[in-house]
Amino acid sequence: MSKQLQRAIARKEQIQIIYLGRTGEATQRIIRPLELAGDRLKAYCLTRKAPRVFAISNILAIQPVVSMRVV
Repeated sequence: MSKQLQRAIARKEQIQIIYLGRTGEATQRIIRPLELAGDRLKAYCLTRKAPRVFAISNILAIQPVVSMRVV
């Protein structure tokens, strides 16, 4: 999982994650990962429109965000 996160950081890509919060509730977020710091991920959460720190162990799934282009 950390390789996927490193790739997204290097490419400045947005990703979608399913995250297990403190209360045990799973949430779906779109984030822009900024930095891996030990067992934490610093990111800008586009869902909450604020910087956030995520515990990597609580990230249940990662998926790239597919942008639709109008031609």
